[in-house]
Amino acid sequence: MTGRRADRNPAREAMVAQQLRARGIRDERILEAMGKLPRELFVPGWRRELAYEDGALPIAAGQTISQPYVVARMTELLAPREGDRILEIGTGSGYQAAVLALLGAEVVSYERHRELADAARRVLRVLGLADKVDVRVGDGSAGDPGGQLYDGILVTAAAPRIPDGLREQLADGGRLVIPVGPRDHQLLVVVERRGNDWFERSDGPVVFVPLVGEGGYPE
Repeated sequence: MTGRRADRNPAREAMVAQQLRARGIRDERILEAMGKLPRELFVPGWRRELAYEDGALPIAAGQTISQPYVVARMTELLAPREGDRILEIGTGSGYQAAVLALLGAEVVSYERHRELADAARRVLRVLGLADKVDVRVGDGSAGDPGGQLYDGILVTAAAPRIPDGLREQLADGGRLVIPVGPRDHQLLVVVERRGNDWFERSDGPVVFVPLVGEGGYPE
């Protein structure tokens, strides 16, 4: 991060040690990135004292910033590499995109709510990550309208099923990580593309806000 120095923060260090490493997050790059990233900047001011708590927190537009462990686990399942092009559906606060950017990915992130997109851009700019994350306002639930292929796709809201458009935009060897299921409970699903075949597996139960749009739930 070039725009702001990530000062030593005991709460952040405890989060990494107790919520991430102790629960089995093994990718040292992710642990390092989340140990540097000031999560409090992505949380509304009146909630900032809770930024490193073990749970999701509300943000504007009825959305949430995911539990730190969930962010780490989804990132670990995606397994982004330096220089990978990643599509994120649901920018939200911008925290997940910032983690991916710190890992060296180039991120295209879609957000339906302009106020969230604008706020995320401001924080990413402060952190010197704006050149790594392209935040776009629009419905990306059925895929990037530009039709590009991505090395990884990460969806931060729950879909009733895996959108075909997202499957098709995976590059060969790429992974899609997405919560799938009813509005009140889902499974975190990993899809890997190998040529013209797609392989799915579940990583267990999760609860996310619903994905709204063409590839998700109706408004």
